[in-house]
Amino acid sequence: MHCSKCGALAAQGAAFCGSCGQPIVGYSVAPPTAATYAGGTAATISGTTLSGGQREYAGFWLRFVASLIDGLIALFALGIVVALVIGFIGIGTLREQFEQMGHGMNGPSPVFPAMLIVAFLAFVVFMVVATWLYFAGMECSGHQGTLGKMALGLVVTDMEGRPVSFGRASGRFWAGRGISNVPSIGGLYFLVDCIMAGCTEKKQALHDMIASCLVLRKA
Repeated sequence: MHCSKCGALAAQGAAFCGSCGQPIVGYSVAPPTAATYAGGTAATISGTTLSGGQREYAGFWLRFVASLIDGLIALFALGIVVALVIGFIGIGTLREQFEQMGHGMNGPSPVFPAMLIVAFLAFVVFMVVATWLYFAGMECSGHQGTLGKMALGLVVTDMEGRPVSFGRASGRFWAGRGISNVPSIGGLYFLVDCIMAGCTEKKQALHDMIASCLVLRKA
């Protein structure tokens, strides 16, 4: 119980408040906080309202549009990287080397095709790592979501509505986009992942279940 004037905790049966000295003529109950959620009252955790245990889960289409936005951002970033590489090497040099490649790998300049293969593999590794750091880093940050999710007011949380760690966000990424890009099984896995995001009770995709995560709408 709390003092009706200053809100300080008052001892049971006390005649005066030990903080402000005001005579105790009535008590008021302090407003509930996030700590009272365990008791089932109400709480606000990381900007996501959880009232009476009811949570507003993000459905398939909201998540789909957020993914499209992130895809467009990735394409834009990829275009910038490619333009910088072409500008650094020079269009004329690239045209000349590709013309020489027309003679085969054993043509006048066999070094360039080998360098091209190595550069391609390095680029693929770079893109995978950059994508992982983008998704995991944004989802474990204060924003709790990528730019696409932020645009639609979505956040990634654990099963209790709390922010996720970088490790959990990384597990969610590799269990989703990571496995979806594996040859032969990625397509089927991606299809199952999408279906589950639209059909499960908490709108969890398979990778959400594996990482014990939720995607919620902000209050």
